[in-house]
Amino acid sequence: MGAKGVDVLSLLILKEDPSHYRENFLGRFTLPCHFMLNNFVAATPAHHCDISSLGDFLNLSQAERIIVSVPVETDGSPSSCWMFAKPQYHLLLNSSDVTDAPTEPCHNGWVYDNTTFKSTITSEWDLVCDRRGKNKATTTIFFVGVMFGAISFGSLSDRFGRRIMLLVSYVSSMLFAVASAFSTTYVMFAVLRFFTGFCITGIVIISVTLSVEWVDIEHRKLVGLIDSLSWSFGNIAFSAIAYFVTDWRWLILSVTSPLILSIITWRWMPDSARWLIASGKLEQAQMYLKKCAKMNRREDFIHTLKEETLSTIVVRETKGRTYTYLDLIRTPKMRQLALQTGVLWFFVATTFYGISFNITGLGINMYLTQFTFGLIEVPSKVSVYFLLDKIGRRNTEVGALLLVALCLGINIVIPKDMSVVRTVVAVVGKGFSSASFGTVVLYSSELYPTVVRYCNDNL
Repeated sequence: MGAKGVDVLSLLILKEDPSHYRENFLGRFTLPCHFMLNNFVAATPAHHCDISSLGDFLNLSQAERIIVSVPVETDGSPSSCWMFAKPQYHLLLNSSDVTDAPTEPCHNGWVYDNTTFKSTITSEWDLVCDRRGKNKATTTIFFVGVMFGAISFGSLSDRFGRRIMLLVSYVSSMLFAVASAFSTTYVMFAVLRFFTGFCITGIVIISVTLSVEWVDIEHRKLVGLIDSLSWSFGNIAFSAIAYFVTDWRWLILSVTSPLILSIITWRWMPDSARWLIASGKLEQAQMYLKKCAKMNRREDFIHTLKEETLSTIVVRETKGRTYTYLDLIRTPKMRQLALQTGVLWFFVATTFYGISFNITGLGINMYLTQFTFGLIEVPSKVSVYFLLDKIGRRNTEVGALLLVALCLGINIVIPKDMSVVRTVVAVVGKGFSSASFGTVVLYSSELYPTVVRYCNDNL
């Protein structure tokens, strides 16, 4: 190879033009808001049957009308899905007098408590009782879109470039998200959420790739930490945004708005010099690397940035061959690796999102829970940064997952009326699950062989 190639790649260090870190931060800030969006837009307010069809009730107050029209649950709250076939006026004398009066499902809609939420998709389209499954399905539909987006944008960014595909992801994510805020039917909302998930995954994948490809191996761990902290800060801010914006349509618009700034600042974002060199676009790579050299105060290396030198940096394995996802199962070792990392990712994602979506099941304020879940991610990710080199990737991952399992097991046996204790344990578990997530991202990427190797990766 020679020293020239090494000198050129030595420019690719963390001090490189920080503009793309700012743009990436803006774009990634909105990610947790959309991934956790259903915690608030699909929340189910307290509700009971609309009893207006039972008559005018003479001069009864609203509370008295509910007493004579809606049966109560074992905890004393009005039933959410049933109403009396006829008013039971004797309950005004003794509301604890349990009767065998015939009941029927709500047939005239529901009345919702607007104390916490002005509007949610649940109250918009009555996704309760026998239709509550549709409420939960919106989360699944979004993540199905994420899955297909991950498959698509990885290949597209390799073919057309990181920078342009990141812009495509910014614009398409914003358009579909804004459109979903104006949905007039449940089906329309579900379809648009699928495409939002599909497009927003491009931001997840490409922004990380861009950041990592502008640094050397030594600094990739730090860049990964910075990128992951943008998720944590977005998660923290999301709780405040959701607290003040209680209408689901405006909430979607609010958490999508940072993408406008991302699109505006995109013009100053550099493309990946590594990808440009690997794609034969040496002139563009040369331009970005010269800017990089000036930013790093390494002007003495600018004279080495010749196209002939750049063309020798990338060594391609098996020239002329196109690699696909089928190569993950082509050989026994790759099949074993793919299976093992797939199972690992399943447990990591299940615990992380399982805890994250359970902000109403702990018995305390959901906004405080969301805020605390986001806040605990910061120290957990910083701790992982130091542990990775101290005890290794595998030990960090295994330890974090075992501690998550311990926290989940403890919460199973804690009585539900001990809400504060359950919340503390859940927050600790969320911290460990966040640590496992951050570790597996780096760990799995290092386990797989790369098709394109760089000379400084072998030095």
